[in-house]
Amino acid sequence: MLEIRGLNAWYGASHVLHGVSLSVAEGEIVALVGRNGAGKTTTIRSVMGLMPKAAGEVRFAGTDLMALPAHARFRLGLAYVPEERRIVPGLTVAENLRLGLVASPGRSGERAAIDRIAATFPRLAERLGQQGSTLSGGEQQMLAIARAMMAEPAMILLDEPSEGIMPVLVEEMGVLFRRLRDEGVTLLLVEQNVEWALRLADRAVIIDQGEVVHESSAAALLADQAIQERYCAV
Repeated sequence: MLEIRGLNAWYGASHVLHGVSLSVAEGEIVALVGRNGAGKTTTIRSVMGLMPKAAGEVRFAGTDLMALPAHARFRLGLAYVPEERRIVPGLTVAENLRLGLVASPGRSGERAAIDRIAATFPRLAERLGQQGSTLSGGEQQMLAIARAMMAEPAMILLDEPSEGIMPVLVEEMGVLFRRLRDEGVTLLLVEQNVEWALRLADRAVIIDQGEVVHESSAAALLADQAIQERYCAV
């Protein structure tokens, strides 16, 4: 579904991705792991069209993305949940959810989409009229994920979803991500919580200093402590 070939990216004069190549098949969860600053977030920001300068080949469901702006990529069915969550202050939970439909025609009406999300996220269903910025950190993360799901994307890019979240909510997210995969949604998961990500994912890719250095099944990497310590240890 997602094919990345020879991806390079820059922040100003700093060349931070060096020919990154990886693929994500339809209906799988791929964990993109590595140390802080290795290039994980830059990779998914490049896929989403949010880097100031990027070059290479990125194809999604057969479409070349490199000439398309971020909103056009979203319209193709590619959603993004940033690490910062970006819950809009002053808007309620329901209003934040509606933003997920603004840039996309969606496949169902607004009411049906909110009802579907409320059924998936009971915590949010109880707080639709509450300002989103007053939710707990874990609830805000759930809201950011729910907002991305509003337009029924084919694939979701997730940046550090477990960061700063209580363990019980992290486990709930894991259950949700597996359910989404079983329903046909493809997930690319950038995560610093390596053990959790590997237990969740089907395949794993390690990036180090802007280059892909390892690819395997998630189970194989979970069992290989030497590679984890070499490339993922903080």
